[in-house]
Amino acid sequence: MPRKLHNALNPVAVRAAGPGRHADGGGLYLRVQEGGAKSWLFRAIVAGKARDIGLGPAAGADAIPLARARDLARELAAQAARGEAIEGKRTIARKAAGRASAKAAASRSFREVAETFISGKEGGWRNEKHRQQWRNTLATYAYPVIGALPPAEIETAHVLAVLEPIWKTKPETASRLRGRIERVLDAAKVRGLRSGENVARWRGHLDHLLQASNKLTRGHHAALAYAELPAFVADLAGRDALAARALEFLILTACRSGELLGATWREIDLGAKVWTIPAARMKAGREHVIPLAPRALAILADMARLRTRADGDAPLFPASGGGALSTMALPMLLRRMNDAERAAGREGWIDRRQDGRAITVHGFRSTFRDWAGEQTSFPREVIEHALAHLLADKAEAAYQRATLLPKRAKLMEAWANYPASAAAPRANVAPIGKARAG
Repeated sequence: MPRKLHNALNPVAVRAAGPGRHADGGGLYLRVQEGGAKSWLFRAIVAGKARDIGLGPAAGADAIPLARARDLARELAAQAARGEAIEGKRTIARKAAGRASAKAAASRSFREVAETFISGKEGGWRNEKHRQQWRNTLATYAYPVIGALPPAEIETAHVLAVLEPIWKTKPETASRLRGRIERVLDAAKVRGLRSGENVARWRGHLDHLLQASNKLTRGHHAALAYAELPAFVADLAGRDALAARALEFLILTACRSGELLGATWREIDLGAKVWTIPAARMKAGREHVIPLAPRALAILADMARLRTRADGDAPLFPASGGGALSTMALPMLLRRMNDAERAAGREGWIDRRQDGRAITVHGFRSTFRDWAGEQTSFPREVIEHALAHLLADKAEAAYQRATLLPKRAKLMEAWANYPASAAAPRANVAPIGKARAG
């Protein structure tokens, strides 16, 4: 019977060893590769099969000395004798790294995951306002409640604590916030940061706990009654400010402020008397053509005289320092107009149907919708297309997009003529029916 090897190697032999395996005894081997790399191996019988387990390098800056390699081999031999699982240095290091990574991932907060999600997605979002809304709603309502929690720890009660305070008072904001939380938690699950159902899901989950938002009283943008529009436009016309012309153009075209502030001369066809807003800047993601009434064209003529750039990307309504007007230009104009009204002893430009709230820029879409629906005989679909609203029937919508432009041109001209034809003292204005959202 051959004698078992025991401490067959020594440091000199380790340094001088050539390619191959060199046994030291007790299952310890020195492996030398053709290129000269040396490492320690421990050979054990696991489940009836021979298995080589790496212990680390035998040469170089991180070399494990022969004595230490023998200690490691004895420890593994003892584990094998006790029937315990045995692991090499690389496996141990890999598992340790995995545990550290899992721990670090588990410690990531909802806020960190949300910010990562937004950064990864915002490049595909249409406009800066959408990006700001994502960040602002989460920062205002979600982060104070769940921002510091790891996604894996967020439960239904946490989501309800975020949503319930605003579910009835700000239903549209709350509904969008819920959807944003749901998407962040879905992303967290894909990244392995949580498991199980999404506790922010509406259908089959939160719909059992919260009233559907379409059954709640939706807050409207405060809007001016159309009977007061002639006096408002007269006030606007007396203001020598670019923001005043921009706001009048917005009213005449019934567009949204983001569509107006991003407008460039490339989008204007003076010959056809239309403004074509590209799909990328439209809420519905679909190109929108607006017929321009004579007054709207007159405003553009004034803007052309102020134009300092000849290229098509020049903004229709430029800021004094270059670029387009800021998003605050129109709201600040309304504030100044209201301040002047109150200084003159009047109520100001307010929505008399919403507790006297100061009117908003977006509210002029409601003003237009109320006027068109109550004071004209234009069909509903013509009015809805003028507001770039989507019709439920896609086939009907496609047909009407191709046929309604002449009718919409007449509608927008009638709207532009209304302030002059209906001018009346403000003292004679009486409250009228409830406004609709634009």
